[in-house]
Amino acid sequence: MPTLPPQPHQHRQVAESFGTDTDRYDRARPAYPDPLVKQIISAAPGPRVLDVGCGTGIAARQFHAAGCTVLGVEPDRRMADFARHHGTEVEVATFEAWDPAGREFDAVVAGQAWHWVDPTAGVTKAASVLAPNGVLAAFWHVFDPPAEVNAAFAAAYQRVVPDSPFTLPRQGGNNYGPMLVMAADGIREAGGFHPPEESRFDWERHYTRTEWLDLLPTQGTLTRLQPDQVAEVLTDVGAAIDALGGGFTTRFTTVAVTAVRR
Repeated sequence: MPTLPPQPHQHRQVAESFGTDTDRYDRARPAYPDPLVKQIISAAPGPRVLDVGCGTGIAARQFHAAGCTVLGVEPDRRMADFARHHGTEVEVATFEAWDPAGREFDAVVAGQAWHWVDPTAGVTKAASVLAPNGVLAAFWHVFDPPAEVNAAFAAAYQRVVPDSPFTLPRQGGNNYGPMLVMAADGIREAGGFHPPEESRFDWERHYTRTEWLDLLPTQGTLTRLQPDQVAEVLTDVGAAIDALGGGFTTRFTTVAVTAVRR
């Protein structure tokens, strides 16, 4: 899968493009491993969670189900409306511009979203709303589909979007490294936190052709393309999946950077 362009928080047009199809996004995007959710809750001094870039509320619903009270902050009104409709309280704003109005939280979390936040200003904002010993946790999924599927996507994507700001990583590479480094460096530069720690959770999921082609258009690489461009990419990827028998099992790594407020 393509990696993010440099300074992704400056690419607001991509950051706010995921609400194009909220139903698909919520349906196709995977939830987060329960051990990760439990780890964050166990480290936090209380149940008050602020979900930054909450999207359709995937992570928020998981924290709520685990006994937390959750407030989401989301810049895309379409995503916020979906999350509200499914039970998450959401305020529409970028995190950097959001007004906490004196409220305090025990955990600030961001699933698949922290790279869209200014890495230093975001940490400073998180520190300002966290209770003492509160936890900042940013986490991401990293997909590792079969080489044949990756190759089909790469060839089609480069043909359709030759000037894309995204880059295509090597198969099986440490594709999540830059995200962790960016998050950890921002925490150290902003100050106010104990040294950041990294965690990873490895798991697998089987995808049918239909399920994988449902997921791909929710990625930032495709959300701003024209329908015919997306269809061209999906056609090639679908053919590669057909050649594998109509489905495959892919490895996932969910990675997290966490830090406790001093």
